Amino acid sequence: MRTSRFCFDLPRELIAQRPARERSAARLMVLERATGALHHARVAGVPELLAPGSVVVLNDTRVLHARLTGCLDGGREVPFLLLEPTHGGTRWLALARGVRQLARGGRAAAFPDGLSASLAAPPDGNGTVELAFDRPVDSAYLERFGSVPLPPYIDRPADGADAERYQTVYAEHPGSAAAPTAGLHFTAEMLRRLRRRGIAVVRVTLHVGTATFAPIRSERIEDHVMHRERYSVPDQAAEAIEQARRERRPVVAVGTTVVRTLEAAWDGGALRRGSGSTGLFIYPGYRFRVVDQLLTNFHTPRSSLLALVSALAGEREIRAAYATAVEKRYRFFSYGDAMLIR
Repeated sequence: MRTSRFCFDLPRELIAQRPARERSAARLMVLERATGALHHARVAGVPELLAPGSVVVLNDTRVLHARLTGCLDGGREVPFLLLEPTHGGTRWLALARGVRQLARGGRAAAFPDGLSASLAAPPDGNGTVELAFDRPVDSAYLERFGSVPLPPYIDRPADGADAERYQTVYAEHPGSAAAPTAGLHFTAEMLRRLRRRGIAVVRVTLHVGTATFAPIRSERIEDHVMHRERYSVPDQAAEAIEQARRERRPVVAVGTTVVRTLEAAWDGGALRRGSGSTGLFIYPGYRFRVVDQLLTNFHTPRSSLLALVSALAGEREIRAAYATAVEKRYRFFSYGDAMLIR
């Protein structure tokens, strides 16, 4: 399967640079899986678009202030995006630009508050490095000295508003290098309305890393390898989802990270409880075992996320939906509008 099947032309001005004024004010495209029909609404109306008895599954990961700048000798700055801690937080996998400077001669980079790091492993083919810090780096340090890791297609530095808006209202467990963006649209009032309609709301956790946002560089979809990401499935969520499957009630994933968590954890008719990791890559031809419906944003070309939604809704249907989104001037990517596939 050629990766070029997941390319599309997008005018630059449709890439959202800031979120909607209110979280639930974004536009919503509704795609009917059975017919391919499209409807247009607002995210605020999602509770009324879901059937009573559905189970809505959220990803409650919390985005770290994971963008951290170090200085080499001579004052050269090297920006890092910290992805995942290892060795008790003294080593981190990271994305970096200009890291070859750090690799030469065992040089160290200096960070705020007297922290320093050397290269523990050289860059891999995806630009990921391993940094060895001289003391543990935790979320408290990053909150103080790091910044919000806005994606590169947002052409501005992060500001104070991003600290709130690039985080879901239900974020709880720190660990992500990017937001699970479909959840950014939810408000506390929307969650209350879901429950009043008899819709269960449960949570899982997947810490977003390069697997979620890295582009597909191979010419064939099948040659793409996903990085592993850590997830956790609590007992309460597993029980609610398993019961919904038995009773043929819809399981609605809020975001592609939830889809990957549930599909990876499903084993012989039940969900594996507790922690795990997944490198599951979902693309057309995949048979979904847990998820029936999906609320998601509009995704980048040549991405595993676009492949995933194409697997759920159909390639032709997604191509038509994205063409309509461009025509009707929907806003794309992390701070953009949303799509409900049902």
